[in-house]
Amino acid sequence: MTTRVKRPGQGFELAMMTPALILLAAISLVPLGTMIYMSLSKVSLIGGLSLSFAGLANWTRLFTDPDIGASWLRTVVYFVATVGLEMVLGTLIALLVHSLIRGRNLVLSLVLIPMFIAPIIVGLLGRFLFDPSFGLYSWLLASTGLYEGNVMGSVGPAMYTVIGLDVWEWTPLVALIVLAGLTAVPTDILEAADVDGASYRHKLWHIVLPAITPILLVALLIRSMDALRFFAIIFITTNGGPADSTKTVPIRLYDIAFRFFDLGYASAVGLTMLAVSIIIATVFVRVLERREATP
Repeated sequence: MTTRVKRPGQGFELAMMTPALILLAAISLVPLGTMIYMSLSKVSLIGGLSLSFAGLANWTRLFTDPDIGASWLRTVVYFVATVGLEMVLGTLIALLVHSLIRGRNLVLSLVLIPMFIAPIIVGLLGRFLFDPSFGLYSWLLASTGLYEGNVMGSVGPAMYTVIGLDVWEWTPLVALIVLAGLTAVPTDILEAADVDGASYRHKLWHIVLPAITPILLVALLIRSMDALRFFAIIFITTNGGPADSTKTVPIRLYDIAFRFFDLGYASAVGLTMLAVSIIIATVFVRVLERREATP
């Protein structure tokens, strides 16, 4: 039977951290509790804020609302497309930058530029570049015969456009994370593989990718949490249109809360998003822990 040894000064450290922990708990738990209560209430803003208990009415409406179901379907499409492309492209870019002998810092600086642009600015750039009257990208698409209509005003191309803008902005983040993981790949194993005559494909598949798998999972977790609740680019470019073709759950939540002021129902939708985020994060953490525990 093992006995836990109390480290000297541990009680003092806990006492010093207690005020910050209490403040953090208040900041986190009070809004969460308020949202849970609002999701069980009918919220009225006429004559001031008033809440009347409504039971599970908002939750029943949530699971029977076809608009929310359609928004979740679009969110899944947006999530899979953006995260999948960013992981593949980011890994490829990281491998290319890592293989450079000269000019690596310059190339990396150029690659990371989109990541430092605010999402709202990216949305504004996309809106102007794809404008059907004077947008550069719209002109290029029309000149090459690929597409001659209004990109942001068409059901299919609008979703492709917001996905492309998200991928353009956040692929550098994945590349930076993967590049950091590539520096930890054992060089002696790679040198031994070179001596044995292993090809680059075999080294990549059997040495490099297994070594950076935990880093890839971390990058996937970070981007998954962000893509699930991403708002700014879609709001600035299409605002969920045309015909709700890009209205993901965050955009739908904004409309419910700040256009229709149905705060009780909005709280239920927001808590559902929180639950899905927690489930995804838990799955990734479990996979990462299992991966680290495997000898």
